Amino acid sequence: MLLSVIVPARNEADVLRPCLESLLAQSENGFAVGEDWELLLVDDGSTDGTRSIALGLEGVTVLDPEPLQSGWTGKANAVWTAAKRARGEWLLFTDADTIHEAGDLRRAIHEAEHAHVVMLSYSPRQIVTGFWQRALMPLIFAELALTYPPQMVSDAQSRVAAANGQFLMVRRAPYFEVGGHATVAGSLLEDVDLAFLLKRRKKPIRFRYAPDALSTSMYRSFSTMFEGWTKNLARLFNYPLMLAAGRALDLLLIIGLPLLLWRFFQIPLARLALALLWLRVLWRFYARVAKSNFSALDCAISPCALPLFCLLLLISWWQHAVRNQVAWKGRAYSTPTSK
Repeated sequence: MLLSVIVPARNEADVLRPCLESLLAQSENGFAVGEDWELLLVDDGSTDGTRSIALGLEGVTVLDPEPLQSGWTGKANAVWTAAKRARGEWLLFTDADTIHEAGDLRRAIHEAEHAHVVMLSYSPRQIVTGFWQRALMPLIFAELALTYPPQMVSDAQSRVAAANGQFLMVRRAPYFEVGGHATVAGSLLEDVDLAFLLKRRKKPIRFRYAPDALSTSMYRSFSTMFEGWTKNLARLFNYPLMLAAGRALDLLLIIGLPLLLWRFFQIPLARLALALLWLRVLWRFYARVAKSNFSALDCAISPCALPLFCLLLLISWWQHAVRNQVAWKGRAYSTPTSK
């Protein structure tokens, strides 16, 4: 069998059906589910309609995860359970909130084989709703693009490694050779850590922004967005406090310089200097945010979310470095060390 698609799901009834239907629609033009590829859903203790939705779709194999052991995250345990049952030469780990474009599975395999890599990961097009998502997400994804430049991730000579668990495809043999998700069982960034592990073992990987392949709606409410980013930000960025200070300075300059301009409006040279400095600050800020791959309107309103971004960074640092515990989807995880 060429491919095994593995979808971990914990209380995903509100988004699961479109995801599974977009995957099942890949069974066209001689690429049949059950023959050339398989679709494995791991129901990770859902208490909503997740399981019934999956059971109601022909072609989906529903699995229960092995008992969750101490030191394991629920997601790592779920996908590791399925990986050991999977039969594909390639394993694709994808989230329940993704929507896959027609033919993206076959194209991904072709891309990975053509690039001679053992791991291919895509960053999907992000679907955002509500003011705070639209303003905040460009800030975070701009920082991600700067911290994990795709061209450096894909460069075998670079030490930078990254992957996105929303679409992470890996060849079976190298995956098990490095120990798979069992090696990163307790990681809250199992995708990034698995990519780093493969790259450290001199296994070539590839990472790119792929709106042509899939899209995702990461968070469906402000509370889940808040919980999700406070879980991850301190692990994604090496110096979250310095990053928070830098973005706080951006906010101070964007707001403060116009106030100074008004204060010294009667002094021509001061007015000109402050106006030029403010334009320079705006140009630098928006040039940074433009790397996020979000719409121009979302980028335009992103300064409004700078206080929220700083707050998330501070809380995430506190949870990881001081409290040593984070919460996600009804479970608490220890974080003995911060990145």
